[in-house]
Amino acid sequence: MEMEKITKIVVLAKQVPDTRNVGKDAMTPEGTVNRAALAAIFNPEDLNALEMALQMKDRIEGATVHILTMGPQRAADIIREAMFRGADGGYLLSGREFAGSDTLATSYALSCALRKIEPDIIVAGRQAIDGDTAQVGPQVAEKLGLPQITYAEQLISIDDKEITVKRRLERGTEVVVSSLPAVITVNSSAGECRPRNAKRIMKFKYALASSELAAATPEAQQFIAERPYLQIVEFAAADVDPDPTQLGLAGSPTKVKKIENVVFQAKEAKCYTAADADIESLMVELISSHTLG
Repeated sequence: MEMEKITKIVVLAKQVPDTRNVGKDAMTPEGTVNRAALAAIFNPEDLNALEMALQMKDRIEGATVHILTMGPQRAADIIREAMFRGADGGYLLSGREFAGSDTLATSYALSCALRKIEPDIIVAGRQAIDGDTAQVGPQVAEKLGLPQITYAEQLISIDDKEITVKRRLERGTEVVVSSLPAVITVNSSAGECRPRNAKRIMKFKYALASSELAAATPEAQQFIAERPYLQIVEFAAADVDPDPTQLGLAGSPTKVKKIENVVFQAKEAKCYTAADADIESLMVELISSHTLG
């Protein structure tokens, strides 16, 4: 695929449960995340990806940045959040058919939507905090037949034909050049996303996805109809022409066999001084309990 000019950058983003507040109701009996029981946030590394996409937009005249997210209606919140920070709009892929998707089904659904959107560059966070697999971005690249750069930390240069990125690896960094279009997955070590802009909040705070708009008042519907930039595109499963057998639980070979909540509780507390006898007593106790040794 030969590119003439970069015009559309799409960021794959996910609304995730806040795993800092996981309780006993965090999982369903079927082994999927009970998202209704947890507060929803913008996946942290997807914010890093958004920032890198906005940096690309800053360097390319006429380029736009849009968010693509898959989830329930409330996932439109992260599209609005991205618009407050500099994105131009977004796409919400929503429907009961996508419920329970693992990484394989998720990447398949996203790749179907991306074929419809036809972006020039796809950027994503390295991984989501609710799954920690780092598989969706690379799987999307494979399904679309695109080159990919993973663990991206810094955008060095970009033009209509290629992109140069610094990657963060376990024992250092490397600089990689890729042809475009391509998929880039971004590390948490990349630059933090720029903050909300007050003017953009005032401009985009009434942006609504199609299902939200349908439930709005006639006055709100008229207001948004007169301002197309406030309309968040919403795709149902049928809109992206998927194979139904590859969606949701039916298309997810990953199955959770068992879930166990582990809660650490202190039964007793002991105080030790810096005296040699106390230190020796502590070491003997830790060794006997197999905490050490």
